[in-house]
Amino acid sequence: MPKLNDFVFNIRSIIPLDNHQIHLPSNEDIQRTLIGFTNHQVISCVDYFSNKKNGYCHIYTYPYTMIHYENLTNNFSGGLFKCVQTVKLFDERPFEHTFFMRIAQSFPFLKYLTVSNWQPQNDKQRQKSNDDNQDFSIIEYPNLITLHLLHIHDDYAEQFLLDTKTCLPNDIHLVVDYDLLQRVTHNFTRDATRINYSKVKDLEFHDQVDLSKYV
Repeated sequence: MPKLNDFVFNIRSIIPLDNHQIHLPSNEDIQRTLIGFTNHQVISCVDYFSNKKNGYCHIYTYPYTMIHYENLTNNFSGGLFKCVQTVKLFDERPFEHTFFMRIAQSFPFLKYLTVSNWQPQNDKQRQKSNDDNQDFSIIEYPNLITLHLLHIHDDYAEQFLLDTKTCLPNDIHLVVDYDLLQRVTHNFTRDATRINYSKVKDLEFHDQVDLSKYV
């Protein structure tokens, strides 16, 4: 294509993990194959998930022009993504508070956020802080509309509901497991979750709730 002046791309691929596979390509291996792109910076991110038995490779040109960024992990290198409105987070390693701060800074116009992670936060385990502890910088998501907490450890519900960690905007649509929400809010009586929970306009449960056991 001799007349091609610009090439912008966003490539995602899944790498099945073979038990007999000896060499798995690293991020550095991927970067070596991308030499020659001069008009744009090319970012690559390679993750391997032992539980899911697959790998995930994401290669894209930067500045990033898509409105969504999916399967974002701890390997996210940062940057500024002004076009992105939808982000989906997944990893088999914990998301710490500093990671969420990086997300808020990198995606200033974020509207729809999904979090999936079963691993407890390490910084919380080390600190064992009280609700009123101010060691964390409070994170703001000024344009967030929908927060989907899907398949998560309780720590991530606390990450967004504790007012010592996060300041949610008003009129949030929250999708969460009911039993998890009940645990984290101490049956909706926990002072540290009152402010952010009061900002929830629409509450949706992605599990079936048996209301009879609460009567």
